Parts: sequence; structure tokens; C-alpha cells
Amino acid sequence: MAFSKQQIAARAAREIAPGSIVNLGIGLPTLVADHIPEGNDVWLQSENGILGMGPFPYEGDEDPRLINAGKQTVTIVPGGSTFDSATSFSMIRGGHVDLAILGAMQVAQNGDLANWAIPGGKTLGIGGAMDLAAGARRILVLTSHVTKDGEAKLVKECSFPLTAARVVQRIITDLAVIDVTPEGFRLVELAPGVELDQVRAGMDAELLS
Repeated sequence: MAFSKQQIAARAAREIAPGSIVNLGIGLPTLVADHIPEGNDVWLQSENGILGMGPFPYEGDEDPRLINAGKQTVTIVPGGSTFDSATSFSMIRGGHVDLAILGAMQVAQNGDLANWAIPGGKTLGIGGAMDLAAGARRILVLTSHVTKDGEAKLVKECSFPLTAARVVQRIITDLAVIDVTPEGFRLVELAPGVELDQVRAGMDAELLS
């Protein structure tokens, strides 16, 4: 067995301290909003100009004017606010985001992050990923352990263009929770039913336990 996408998101929600400001990246990280317990006073920030983003709306309750950075319709919690993207990026670059939860194509054992382009692939640009990776106080990555072709995403050195260097602190994959330490990748937790050898087999780097 391995973590499902919803279980990855639920595990990531446990990493969020009450009262913190958190940015959820495009893709898998957006699911985290649905797993934040009520009453813990977390403020979700979206780089297109939202502070106080709530869960996805129920079908039929969507407001096309309220979208996140991935152009998905969202909700806003009581007390939330909207503003222009210049103000939003000032918040990010000024170090006011406590945690950024991002996807990744590769993470290196020293914390390097590559999450915006595959060489030769089609990309629309780096967007806010570089600002978030460099400006947030903590970076948590959510990703599948390997690619659809079975290639490792946790590697000794990134071969894809970097988003930022030495920024990732923790990674949650469908197989395990792994920290980036000065000594390299270190196992924190295995997904239910997953063996350590399975996790190591899907990595192109050493895993300390």
C-alpha cells in the first residue's frame, strides 16, 4: 500500500502550525486545504492575491471571480481578503509566508528544488515558484516518489532546471515522509504497508534511517 493523494494532503496538513500563513502550490498541494481542521486559524495565501483562502466550493456554489493561482475556483474564509498580485508578491518576498507547500519534479539531497520545467518540454514559465521557494520560511514538497516512467524524483543532483537551491526541508511522497538534512535524505515515516527497501529502490540517492 501507499499514501493516496488525499492521504498525502492530510499528512501535509499535520505540518501546519496554528496561526501560520501558508501558500499551497499548484496541483497536489491544493488538496491540503480540505484537510485543515476547523478552528486552527491557518491563513492560506495565494500568489494571485488572496489571504484567507478556504476549501474548494461545493458543486453549484462556485464563484468564477474567486480563483487560486491554478485558476481553480476557491472559497474565502470569514476575515479573508483579496488584493493585487504586487502586494501578494511583496508578502512572499518579504518573508511573511511561514510555509510553502509545493510540488516537485526533482529534489536533490542538499535541498535543491526543480519544479517548473523539464528540458525540451512545454512550459508556461516559472510563475511564482521561484519567489515562494526563496521567500517562504519553510518549504514542504508533496510529490509522487517516482515518475510515471519509474524514474527517481529524489536524487543526488537535479538534472532539471532549478527553481531554488537548498530550500527544501521535508518531502512527503506516496511512500514516505523524508527530511533533507546536512547528511542527506533521512527517513521520518513510512506509508502504511511500505517497506524501507521499496523507498530506497525508488531513489537515486542514499536514504538514512
